Amino acid sequence: YGFYSITLPSGTYHITISSIGYESATRSITLDNNVVMDFQLKPALLELQELVVNGNSLNEQLDDIGMNRARLTINTIRKMPAFFGEVDIVKSIQMLPGVQSAGEGTTGFFVRGGTVDQNLIQLDEATVYNASHLMGFFSVFNADALKDSEFYKGGIPARYGGRLSSLLDLRMKEGNQKKLSGTGGIGTIASRFTLEGPIQTDHSSFIISGRRTYADLFLMASSNEQLKNSKLYFYDLNTKMNFSPTEKDRIMISGYFGDDVLKYTGWMSWSWGNRTGSMRWNHIFNEKLFANFTSVYSNFNYSLGSETGPAPFTWKSNIQDISEKSDFTYFINDRHTLDFGMATTLHKINPGYVSVVNDSTTKELKMDHKTALESALYVSSDITVSEKLSVQAGIRYTIFQNIGGRAYSNWGINGKPMDTLTYRSTEITNTYRGIEPRLSMRYKLNKDASLKLSYNHLYQYLHLASNSTASLPLDVYIPSDANIKPQAADQIAVGYIRNINNNTFQFSTELFYKALSNQIDFRDNADLLLNNHIDREVVTGKGRAYGAELMLKKPEGKVNGWISYAYTRSKRTIAEINNGNEYNARQDRPHSINLVMSYQLRSRMHLSGNWTYASGMPVTLPVASYGIDGVVVPVYTKRNGYRLEASHRLDLSLTIDNKKKQGRNWESSWNFSLFNVYANKNPFSIQTRQSESNPTQTEAVQLSIIGTIIPSVTYNFKF
Repeated sequence: YGFYSITLPSGTYHITISSIGYESATRSITLDNNVVMDFQLKPALLELQELVVNGNSLNEQLDDIGMNRARLTINTIRKMPAFFGEVDIVKSIQMLPGVQSAGEGTTGFFVRGGTVDQNLIQLDEATVYNASHLMGFFSVFNADALKDSEFYKGGIPARYGGRLSSLLDLRMKEGNQKKLSGTGGIGTIASRFTLEGPIQTDHSSFIISGRRTYADLFLMASSNEQLKNSKLYFYDLNTKMNFSPTEKDRIMISGYFGDDVLKYTGWMSWSWGNRTGSMRWNHIFNEKLFANFTSVYSNFNYSLGSETGPAPFTWKSNIQDISEKSDFTYFINDRHTLDFGMATTLHKINPGYVSVVNDSTTKELKMDHKTALESALYVSSDITVSEKLSVQAGIRYTIFQNIGGRAYSNWGINGKPMDTLTYRSTEITNTYRGIEPRLSMRYKLNKDASLKLSYNHLYQYLHLASNSTASLPLDVYIPSDANIKPQAADQIAVGYIRNINNNTFQFSTELFYKALSNQIDFRDNADLLLNNHIDREVVTGKGRAYGAELMLKKPEGKVNGWISYAYTRSKRTIAEINNGNEYNARQDRPHSINLVMSYQLRSRMHLSGNWTYASGMPVTLPVASYGIDGVVVPVYTKRNGYRLEASHRLDLSLTIDNKKKQGRNWESSWNFSLFNVYANKNPFSIQTRQSESNPTQTEAVQLSIIGTIIPSVTYNFKF
């Protein structure tokens, strides 16, 4: 938030302030008492051409205590090839080592052998439960509205919790307090526009950013009445206001609203969307103590329905969070900083409500609503022990409480309830507690090399009920309760980072190991759809994930970028699955390679390309079959015993900046992108079916979402 505190002996000093994309400023100050100084940086006249993973310089990365952390700048993301010209931060993250896509056509991702729901995604501190648009081809994050992001694969600070694998922390822009400005783009499938400016110059500001696809506008031109009245679009709306009522206070109010709508007249309608809201108050108590108080609202809703057919129906579900957070930072001295705070979140889950009209009568199915309270206290300390050694140590104490209002059953071996208890709506029915230690260390070997170490113990109390590898709107979150224990993970990671040839290159490698407990999977042939007793289908056991990551990057010059390789394994052992033998988890993809390159052809012409490769995902296929009344019934033995073919894809992008006219405050560029350049048909899934030529046999059929080259053109502008 821009607050800093530096403690120094009396004397005269020079202080330099710098930020990527801005001109540095240097001031001379004389310290004979406490001094408060604010700085205003001017945007750099020339655009930076570097394409780097981390916004910091290479030397700063050596000093950074944050293990497994990447700070992705929007300028970095803009220069990477984009699907249909839409810059996407989630797709960019998937180019980092240790991060793998859950499949083409999805924004879900696996981090170091973890599942999709083990990733915490936050926008201005509000949890985003489903980050996908258009069935995963786009994420819900409009890059024009984002200021910066931090991504953790491990070494997650103690102020964050609730997930086992990773954290993606996104912050929206706060608006320009000096002047009115705007950015936008007109693309092949979507357009966007952002406007920001002062409400009161130097004291308050606003930003509003919108994006919408317009495939439905083309449907309106169809001569087919069904298509003409159908709908197919998504939209985003980001808004934020920033106020500075006093020199020691800032108030920020932000919101996100987005929906996907798919309706085919006479058949089916499908919609889902996110709503988030954050209100934050920053307060400076004194020159050493800074606080941030936050109120957060998050809601993900989903609906499916049909107005025609023999049984018209409506299906609705949602998950809602209401949170309060208090975070404090205390600068003890120039070598020691203390962070502490608390948070509480009320989870309200509506797994599903279905209304079916049959023979002029309406039948309703209401699944039990589930309510839980998740609270935490934390403290964390950053200590510079010496010029070589820095340590970040913290601890987080969590409490998870189920709140009644429904019946709870303990299930016997035969699947029948042993006993059933009913609780009042305000009664606490079950409580879990956990202590989560966190540790990160950095030891600087010399001016060009550092060793890093991190350890996390984490708990996760919300789980995704899904038989798919990717997060789909149809999936339902279920809380831990008396029958489902919280997941837990211990992760240790060690890394080595070195600058080579006077910072021309940087090499890094990391090794990690995760020990997992209470890992969730589902029984064979589990019934997850509208199951009011889904805990009966859940089985739990142990897991482990381990691997190595290597990365070589060149941040500067006409040719720059990085190449990375990761070896990642993810295993599960559950008594009820695979005869109790260890098996590959669905996210087990041993090998992945990412190549990201950028080439400055001319002063106003920039070429970039991505190539990615990943081992195929494990699948469960039948090993035999038998027939009943002419129907072939498959026989499954080993869970995830087979593997899809490997996935690989090349994307290219060319950006041409239009010449800026002197005295005109308008800049523009053209972006030409080719997605899936050599038209590879990457496998999405495999389905088994009866052979059309021989109904007594079963055949496997591969499904590919994208199998052709996809070109796009986007016109971008700013003023």
